[in-house]
Parts: sequence; C-alpha cells; structure tokens
Amino acid sequence: MAAANPWDPATAPNAAGLLLGHLITSELVTEEMLNISKKSTSCFVNFSRLQRITDIQAEIYQKNLEIELLSLEKDAADVVHPSFLAQKCHSLQSMNNHLEAVLKEKRSLRQRLLKPMCQGNLPVEAVYHRYMVHLLELAVTFIERLEDHLETIRNIPHLDADLKKMSTALAKMDILVTETEELAENVLKWREQQKEVSSYIPKILAEKNSLHKHDVIVPPLPLTSKVNVQTINAK
Repeated sequence: MAAANPWDPATAPNAAGLLLGHLITSELVTEEMLNISKKSTSCFVNFSRLQRITDIQAEIYQKNLEIELLSLEKDAADVVHPSFLAQKCHSLQSMNNHLEAVLKEKRSLRQRLLKPMCQGNLPVEAVYHRYMVHLLELAVTFIERLEDHLETIRNIPHLDADLKKMSTALAKMDILVTETEELAENVLKWREQQKEVSSYIPKILAEKNSLHKHDVIVPPLPLTSKVNVQTINAK
C-alpha cells in the first residue's frame, strides 16, 4: 500500500482514514468489506428506476388531464363548438324577427283576440290537414270523456274512504260466501238423508204388508150358541 503524500490535500490523512487504517491493521475490517461498502451501483439503479416511475406517473397524470379536457369538450360541444353556436344564433335571430313582427302588429292582434271566434276559418296548410283531422278526433274523444275525467278528479280526495268501504264490502262478501258454502253443504247432507229415507220407505211398507198377511182371524160363533145363552138367561 503506497504511502500517503502529506503535502497532497486529497490524500491527506484524516480521522476516518486513520480509524479505518487501524481497523484494517487489526484485521477487524477487511479490504473486501470496504470494497463492498464502496459499491454504489445498486443505489443509482434504484434511483434511476424511481426516476422512471416518477416520469411515468407524471405522463399518466398528463394523459388523464387530456382525457378529462376532451370529455369536457365533448360534453360542452353544443355550447362551444362553432357549428352549434351558428345554429343557435340562427334560431335566436329567427325568434327575434318573429317577436319583432308580433310587437309591430300588437294592436291588430289585440283587436283580433277581442273579437269572438264564431264561424271563423283558420287557414291551415294542406300538408297539415291529416294531422288536423286526427287532432279533431282526439278533441272529440276528450270532450266526450271530460265529465268522467272530472268526476275521477273530484273523487280523488274520497279515494281512501272508498277503499275502506270496498275492503269492508269484500270482507262481508267473504263472510256471505262462507255461509253460502256451509248452507250448500247442509243442503247436500239433507238430500242424502232424504234419499236414505226414501230408500227405507218401500222396505217398511213391505214389512207392514207381510205382518197383515200373518195376522190370526177369529171366526164368528154360530147362532145356536147365542140362542142357548139367551134361554138360559131367561130361566
């Protein structure tokens, strides 16, 4: 190991160098251990990886911002895009012209509105005639059902009471159905009993006839006996 130049500030011994030299001479620390500690490639590699990760995250963040800007531009295209703005300006201009014409003819329009629309003809273009026919059919149907609709609207506040009445009526109907089923069962039982009784009647009549045939008939006494009894009594 070359001796350090005491006049060179780069190779001048310091406290750390002297300590390391003492440790090496005492064999507590080896040159290999010092060389391993001097390796800094792994640290720089990790640092470069961290730098790349940071750059990638920044790029992802930038792309997300661009995507959000594009989505906002798409959502606000009907407001910001020149073509949509031109269409809206045209619509607003036509509406403005129509309102100006209405304001110019305000007096005549007011007079026309004050006049009754009796036996008046409304000019309708030929393209819309079929739609007017359909509209008149709908108007007639609506007028026919107007009273029913009004009655339905009037009954809306009483809807809860009507539902309660309907529930009560349904409960009564269930009771009546149950009673009717019981009565039908009783009628069927009574019919079965009547059938049994009617089947027993011929048997009973046959038994009575047989009893009448087997009864003992006592023959009447002769007239001589009666005459003898009378003479004895006379004596």
